[in-house]
Amino acid sequence: MSVTRLPVAASNRDQVALRELKVQLAAAMRMAVLHELDEGIDNHFTARVPGQPGRYFILPFGYHWSEARADDLVMFDESGQTLEGEGTVELSAWCIHAPFHRLTGAEVVLHTHQPWTVALNMLKDNRLLNATQTAVFMARDIAYDDHYDGTADLPSEGERLARIAGDKPIVFMKNHGVITTGKTVAQAYRRLYKLERACRTQMLAMATGRELQEIDPATVAKVLAPAELETHSGADRDRLFFEAMMRVVDRELPGYR
Repeated sequence: MSVTRLPVAASNRDQVALRELKVQLAAAMRMAVLHELDEGIDNHFTARVPGQPGRYFILPFGYHWSEARADDLVMFDESGQTLEGEGTVELSAWCIHAPFHRLTGAEVVLHTHQPWTVALNMLKDNRLLNATQTAVFMARDIAYDDHYDGTADLPSEGERLARIAGDKPIVFMKNHGVITTGKTVAQAYRRLYKLERACRTQMLAMATGRELQEIDPATVAKVLAPAELETHSGADRDRLFFEAMMRVVDRELPGYR
């Protein structure tokens, strides 16, 4: 006997998608704790609210990232005002994130002071080198802000960073930190995680004091060329990576849902 299934109302689908976005954003913050990318209650992960221009989700200021839950996220606007939920938005969060979302079109914006990336950013020559396979996939996507001008306490700072970013999904912020963006939480977080790994290996190699062997341009081009037999797209890899990491968080730091 066949069963006729009624189509799910669009509004219900939208609510499910909205809920999943908040769950993923909260999961990403707990992942960042497990991966030692966080600074307690500081730094920020934001996501654009689908269908609501100029509105974004964020964990309100004062929560440790290990406490992040989907239900605790608040919605804020371009002026930093909380529109939905309990809690306030920290000044630098809206000064960086709101303009960055608006000007770059990024759906997800992640900003951290993660240690190995910041360590590289402390160097006068802070470029990520094509010296590992992971770095090859990251280096082409980085824009560099080579001038630290203090804390972000005006929206003009977010606008400046967005101009520097251009169409690059990663911004190295000199003497400060890093921003990664993405169409999804999975894409943005995978970039953040892989970037930290690439920076760590470069810093460890540089610490030996010996000369680094960079990969030659012809091989770099070969690495970046589509693989003929590849069956997994970039989006597939982002999704599978993030789903795997969510399972780790479910085991080690549950409660974000």
